[in-house]
Amino acid sequence: MESKDPIEDRLTSGSHRSYWNDTEAPLAYKKLEGDITTDVVIIGGGIAGLTTAYCLSKSGKKVVLLEDGYLGSGESGRTTAQITYALDDRYYDLENIFGEEKAKLAAQSHLDAVSWIKGAVFAESIDCNFKSVDGYLFSDPTDKEENLDKEREATGRFGLPTEMVAHIPGFPQDNKQRAIRFPNQGQFHILKYLKGLADAITRMGGEIYTGTHVDEIDKAAAKANGFTVTANHIVVATNSPVNDILTMHTKQFAYRSYVIAAKVPKGTLPYAMWWDTGNQESKWVAKPYHYVRLEPFDDTFDLLISGGEDHKTGQADEEHVTEKQRYNNLIAWTKSHFPYFTDIAYQWSGQVMEPVDGLAYIGKNPGDDNIYIITGDSGNGMTHGTLGGLIINDIIMGNPNPYIALYDPSRITLHTGLDFVKEVGNMGYKMVKDWVASGDIKDVSELQPGQGAILSKGLKKIAVYKDDDNVVHSCSAVCPHLGGVLQWNDDEKSFDCPLHGSRFTALGTVINGPAITNLPTVALKDN
Repeated sequence: MESKDPIEDRLTSGSHRSYWNDTEAPLAYKKLEGDITTDVVIIGGGIAGLTTAYCLSKSGKKVVLLEDGYLGSGESGRTTAQITYALDDRYYDLENIFGEEKAKLAAQSHLDAVSWIKGAVFAESIDCNFKSVDGYLFSDPTDKEENLDKEREATGRFGLPTEMVAHIPGFPQDNKQRAIRFPNQGQFHILKYLKGLADAITRMGGEIYTGTHVDEIDKAAAKANGFTVTANHIVVATNSPVNDILTMHTKQFAYRSYVIAAKVPKGTLPYAMWWDTGNQESKWVAKPYHYVRLEPFDDTFDLLISGGEDHKTGQADEEHVTEKQRYNNLIAWTKSHFPYFTDIAYQWSGQVMEPVDGLAYIGKNPGDDNIYIITGDSGNGMTHGTLGGLIINDIIMGNPNPYIALYDPSRITLHTGLDFVKEVGNMGYKMVKDWVASGDIKDVSELQPGQGAILSKGLKKIAVYKDDDNVVHSCSAVCPHLGGVLQWNDDEKSFDCPLHGSRFTALGTVINGPAITNLPTVALKDN
């Protein structure tokens, strides 16, 4: 019997379907089946790629968009879909890094992105459960309470309409915790929103191809499915750039983040967003925090969607907490703050690219004149992805845009040196440790059905997986990007690279960049 890839039909980049994947038909288009010439080719069918295609189509450009899976099958479909100008990184930290004027620009850019999304939903009549909601930022127990006051003061100086409140709506009445209120945030069903953008793009003459894997990019064209798309401008909007070997991957680092969606009786909680300030004692440079929102579910229940428990991709073992155990930790944290939910309806994880200075990289790829990148979502993928489309459109069209320099991928920030050293040091440590490690198992007979592992055979590292029919599959366990030793992710049934976040299915198919090629198969009998 032919074995089945655990990641089914490229619907999503893991074994768990998100609520969004499960409640919207696959956004599939025809595959690329011939050579094309266009003004702009966009690689990636998430919020960044589709917003870029939408903006450029409105500007009169001929646009072709290529997506490896289906639209939203990457990280956009695994988000919690919060549209907010409350950033993962504190505004007072951004001021220390960039200075007051640039931190104020950052605040205004995200305020603009929230407004633009609301405008697009209205202009295109997109039925995506959009709601304007308030958000509440409160202190993690490991954080100093005075830092909340610093953030409130900084957001006010930068023009954001925030206020301090003495009690958090939705928390039990005996919880007197203060919070910063961020009014008029947004939330939606991300895949329904992407469908609305895609419908508008094709209506304006843009072309969308799914099931189309790009395996080569240069300044003249993108090559996919054995065909060539020749273009004047090439936009890489793939979460992690697949056209760059090293430059951008010393500026940002991949993290896994976990999500549960729990049923709560309708009317129990207000529609809102809640965030803590993150674990200041974490070993990770990007201090993991929790992020929560409410989503309509049915006539009886809403879904409380709660995320967090982050770790560097491929490095869950560094904290001795497995990927699966992180859901239990997330459930416990959520229950302690929102003791209202019944059963868990969904759970999934996603990948976040954390830039070393807190802001996305949007613009011309360093060293290129006509290749552009959108990356470094930093947990604010809805607004950073939207800004990507707006900024790239203005660069290509020659329009002035106040945010071009702020998000320039070539920028150098001098006040992040210690964090940079920690992140790069972590990569070097993992490279050495994993190459000298003996592997997870000594023989494939140790594998249970549905389980994968790393097997060492002399100097070789082999990724092995036993499917539900007890057939063993084996590939190289060396990431084709820069040689990191992959790690088995037993939660999402994938092999993940601990260096730069590339991910592969259990059968070796690439599903996350920066790697662009599949893992070569390895015959176990020859080793």
